[in-house]
Amino acid sequence: MFYFADIAPKTFISYSITFGDSFRQAKVVSIDLDRQHVLLHDGEELSFSHLILATGSDGPFPGKFNCIVDRQSAIQTYEDMVKEVQKAPRLVVVGGGSAGVEMAAEIKTEYPAKEVTLIHSKMALADVELLPCVRQTVKEILIQKGVHILLNDKLASDGALKVNEHLQVEGYENIYAIGDCAHVKEPKLAYHAGLHANVVVTNIINSLMQKPLKTYKPGSLTFLLSMGKNDGVGQINGYYVGWLIVTLIKSRGLFISKSWKEMGQRMPC
Repeated sequence: MFYFADIAPKTFISYSITFGDSFRQAKVVSIDLDRQHVLLHDGEELSFSHLILATGSDGPFPGKFNCIVDRQSAIQTYEDMVKEVQKAPRLVVVGGGSAGVEMAAEIKTEYPAKEVTLIHSKMALADVELLPCVRQTVKEILIQKGVHILLNDKLASDGALKVNEHLQVEGYENIYAIGDCAHVKEPKLAYHAGLHANVVVTNIINSLMQKPLKTYKPGSLTFLLSMGKNDGVGQINGYYVGWLIVTLIKSRGLFISKSWKEMGQRMPC
């Protein structure tokens, strides 16, 4: 994120180009489950036969960006934040999950002279589903980079939607939840959200064709942590992987090219 000037144009991908007239960018005001209508903030109503809730999770900027703005304005917002980071002698990152440890490591990698402090609610960093040796390596990398670590601060719970094994929201056959807003016992990752989407699309098609629904079962955990663009640690199918593999797979590109390909667009140079 903090070599953002180089990757900013590659980070925001236009949905309107991919989906054309089927795409709407708007805030949902209400959902009428009986009439099967979604009301948007501009007064437009959209009808549905099946509904997928993929709201992600809420949180402060820069971890989340939930404003309705155009692409260039979004890029500019992050570029302005980078300028603020560049000016600040000291920075504090609150939350030592996957995003927090990556951000702390990235800041310290790009700006080694800055004082960076990471505050976390538990004694071990990163997500609980990770191998203990991976979580320990995360801590060692941060200490080696010079990040100050403060543990045992308190954070809020997530409040996700309860879903069944088909990712249907409890009590509804035609409403699904995927990604961060779905209560599934696994880390909140874009990779998992993609797996959820594949299952839900299949289930919507199967329900229309009166075929059995597909079950989503969290598998062996694959989790890669980018600890700056030239470092990282993680696990693939439950096995520890070190900095070289993580750097080659994720840290240098952050899977951006994969997202462009999935959206059917060519990534800018």
